[in-house]
Amino acid sequence: MFKRVLIANRGEIALRVMRTCRRLGIETVAIYSEADRQSPHCSAADLALPVGGSKSADSYRNIEAVLTAARHAEAQAVHPGYGFLAENPLFAERCRDAKLTFIGPSSRVMRLLGDKAAARRTMKALGVPVIPGSEGLLQSASEARTWAQEVGFPVLLKATAGGGGKGMRLCRDTTQLAQAYAEAQAEAGQAFGDAGLYLERYLEQGRHIEVQFLGDRYGHAVHLGERECSVQRHHQKLIEESPSMALSPESRAALGAQVADVMAKLGYVGAGTMEFLQDATGHLYFMEVNARLQVEHPVTEMVTGVDLVEWQLRVAANERLKLTQEALTLSGHALECRINAEDSAHDFAPSPGLVHEFVVPMETPGAAVRLETYVQSGVQIPIYYDSLLAKLITHAPSREAARRAMLAVLQGVRIEGVTTTVPFLMRVLADARFARGEYHTGLVESVR
Repeated sequence: MFKRVLIANRGEIALRVMRTCRRLGIETVAIYSEADRQSPHCSAADLALPVGGSKSADSYRNIEAVLTAARHAEAQAVHPGYGFLAENPLFAERCRDAKLTFIGPSSRVMRLLGDKAAARRTMKALGVPVIPGSEGLLQSASEARTWAQEVGFPVLLKATAGGGGKGMRLCRDTTQLAQAYAEAQAEAGQAFGDAGLYLERYLEQGRHIEVQFLGDRYGHAVHLGERECSVQRHHQKLIEESPSMALSPESRAALGAQVADVMAKLGYVGAGTMEFLQDATGHLYFMEVNARLQVEHPVTEMVTGVDLVEWQLRVAANERLKLTQEALTLSGHALECRINAEDSAHDFAPSPGLVHEFVVPMETPGAAVRLETYVQSGVQIPIYYDSLLAKLITHAPSREAARRAMLAVLQGVRIEGVTTTVPFLMRVLADARFARGEYHTGLVESVR
């Protein structure tokens, strides 16, 4: 096992990784930007080093600065968390060249899965159903129109290097497609340095379902059930749960087995998720693979009892994945709410600032409560990064008990100084469609 790990991230995910490292006796190194000089993740580490200016491009995304910090700290490995450099194959290669273990899949696998168009082709060849769409990248708006007419409107233009909804446009007719093509290209180029687009049929009233998996260097891979992430705004997830009400035990087992088999064949090492969209008839179609730890990973940890970060570290250190599929079972139901510093009454506008008070009840009858956060009273929320303040998770014997527990805890949350999404999350949880488990990716727009 590693003696010292540098965590190439900030905020709640840095603290989350530190917690497991501490339990395993691993020393941790934090990095910080100018804006995060006083951030709690710095004081929680054994060593904290600066990596540059406030903007992420000057600090957390600056490969040279991160590697310099790792060398200075004499770290043996780098955990990227999520976002920033987590799915950057060049960073994985540079870590390898610097004799640092990158805690994640190889750059080869990352490149294959990070290019969404290439991933579609790969999955199709391996027998995984994909959403009808273009073969490879689009070369022009005219080609996009031809494909759209073949697969049928509505369609989605999607960035091949994309994520988080950037470079994505919903088009319901040829007029919208013509207008959106240049916009999506420009946004993708600016966000990812790659303007490549592909096209898929848009599935109305779809449900977003993802399967968590783990793989080791010895060809072994397992799945840990699924999470449903259909409560989302502009393709950004707000509430996640496991298991999904949309899958039967039989379909869950079949889907998970297929995912584990594909990941073993690809030689995937570490934690990741394969994401699917389920149409109104129940058919599941491949969307993408997230080659990293997910924001919503605590949901899976609560229902399986498995520490995903621990197994990321162990397989990166060349240990065999000792988890067997037969021993992995789901217990109860877990929900996660992302509490963001955003104003839902004003189109979810960011709300940075100084937090004067931060209180979250950690007990409620009939359920376990888990909180992942870096926020406390007196913490400044910077304008430069993601607006996520905290992830609140409840786990109970039934979905309804977990839902009621989440509502009860949110009712007691007190956050002063910044506007948060807590009131909006409570409206979604109280919505009759969500309570029944009969919802899809369009739920948020109707709740608003």
